[in-house]
Amino acid sequence: MVADDNRHMSALNGLCRLDDWGVIRAAGDDAKTFLHGQLTQDVLKLDDAQARLAGYCSPKGRLLASFVMWQRGPAEVLLACSADLLAPTLKRLSMFVLRAKCKLTDASAELPVHGLVGDVATAAAPGAAWSRTGDAIRLPDAAGTPRALWVGADPPAAPALDAAAWRWLEVQSGIPRIVAATVEQFVPQMVNLELVGGVNFQKGCYPGQEIVARSQYRGTLKRRAYLFESDAAAMPGQELFADSDPGQPAGLVAFAAPAPDGSGRFGVLAETKIALASGPLHLGAADGPLLVPAALPYALPAEA
Repeated sequence: MVADDNRHMSALNGLCRLDDWGVIRAAGDDAKTFLHGQLTQDVLKLDDAQARLAGYCSPKGRLLASFVMWQRGPAEVLLACSADLLAPTLKRLSMFVLRAKCKLTDASAELPVHGLVGDVATAAAPGAAWSRTGDAIRLPDAAGTPRALWVGADPPAAPALDAAAWRWLEVQSGIPRIVAATVEQFVPQMVNLELVGGVNFQKGCYPGQEIVARSQYRGTLKRRAYLFESDAAAMPGQELFADSDPGQPAGLVAFAAPAPDGSGRFGVLAETKIALASGPLHLGAADGPLLVPAALPYALPAEA
């Protein structure tokens, strides 16, 4: 049985403060060049009218963080990421600035992040996904619901939205957000980052680039991310187990959130072995709660 992901979403509309997001500012003449050599995305081609997804990898190609990235003028790039990773990510990036004219700072206090959902999202960010209108960044719709980020002071007036509903929409979007519990757990393709525009394979080198490219072109990828629903609470970093191989973990929860209808069900974006994805899969233990497959909003490649 495949879960119907749209049934909880149609009435969602409003705004919420996203306290679990933070913002890193990279400022200086070399800001774009520096970040271009560190991230999975082409930073040099950014302009003021767009935003992009990007990953930050270890030398082993494992994701240390993921970002929504945009520029404000030619010498400033902003990176929105999970707040629980901001400090260590800022520290690590700063180690490699060296002589580049680039200053990295935590801009979260100055630039609070809000989530906009429904009519307020389309009003603030009327363009296509990943377009930028002032302080608003249009995100891909999730379960048929418009979404946008507002990064800065004075967000538009809107009904209050529960932040848990925003996180549910994050899950339904199939777009991974790396958090502290999942640091260094995934090569970008394992959480479909390249399928949602977060990896550019034509740009130059960055940490882990060789491993990411090898996974893409040599057929070595054996794991992907899938959507599920669960009757039990789920959390990032929780292991999955398959009936066909119960003796070892089959995957890992990348992100999860409760459904906004109060049913107690959870949406789960989880990485698992492609060969085991058809299930049955269980949460937390071989005899744990059953995960019910749900439809991703984009197609997986033939390997999956």
